[in-house]
Amino acid sequence: MKKITFKRALALAAWLAAIVLMFVACDYELEIKQVYGFDLETMPVQKKLSVGQTAEIRCTLVREGEYDGVRFFIRMFQYDGRGILQMDDGTTLIPNDLYPLEKMQFRLYYTALSNDQSNISIFIEDSFGQVVEKIFSWQGDTGDDEEDNENIE
Repeated sequence: MKKITFKRALALAAWLAAIVLMFVACDYELEIKQVYGFDLETMPVQKKLSVGQTAEIRCTLVREGEYDGVRFFIRMFQYDGRGILQMDDGTTLIPNDLYPLEKMQFRLYYTALSNDQSNISIFIEDSFGQVVEKIFSWQGDTGDDEEDNENIE
């Protein structure tokens, strides 16, 4: 029989301790990140609208990460002026109603129904409760260039 020396016993104990620590330190539950931040990016939008004129809002939903289980929704609120907001599939958005958002790139169309200043908020919400808000504002375009020139002076 081989005689175990102190050095061998110490090395064997250190090796066994390392193996035990490795198994104790491991967590067998796989951590899957489901919630990722996101933002709504838009192209610049015209600043003036006359009655019946429509502004196109080109939108892209930018996500920090991908999770297949997440769903996105859109809602709008108009707090000044009068107008209609439609999605590119023809759906007219009713204020404060929640609609599913099927695409990451989409267009919205706002049609002014008055010459008053119009202000709307667009809210994008994910299925985890995160919300992003974008505000759009249009001045009424009466076609009176003299009024615009007075503001410049």
